[in-house]
Amino acid sequence: MAGQESEPIREIPESERLRQHPTPRFAAPQHQYDLSEVATKLRQEFEAGQAGHRQETLYKRGLTTVALFLFGHLTRLPPHRTKGVVTIHLLEGHLQVTAEGQVHDLHTGHLLVLAPGVEHDVVAREESRMLLTVHLDASAANPST
Repeated sequence: MAGQESEPIREIPESERLRQHPTPRFAAPQHQYDLSEVATKLRQEFEAGQAGHRQETLYKRGLTTVALFLFGHLTRLPPHRTKGVVTIHLLEGHLQVTAEGQVHDLHTGHLLVLAPGVEHDVVAREESRMLLTVHLDASAANPST
């Protein structure tokens, strides 16, 4: 609201983190993951994230982010858009992605690529595992250029 100051972003103390701080976690020049193992650890976490799904960012450097998402039956991500190319690789399950009015039924092994700025939402029609990659446009990362 106008006139209200926003609260400063609070750095989460190491003792309260679910995972290692991002800086050392993403510092290595190479990363290898057993996605089944990561999914098992995510399922064991105490609380599900927003809207009942769980996620872990596996890699983030520069303009690129790779994340694993776990969805429970009928959990969802509300409509949103990203200033970069989005790839949704369904590793297991059934997701329905609606992108600018077009419905995409994704099943195990399917891949969906969305151009920058395409509004989309996600609904899990059954328990699902999704690998998401976002590569931001350089202009989105550096608006002054």
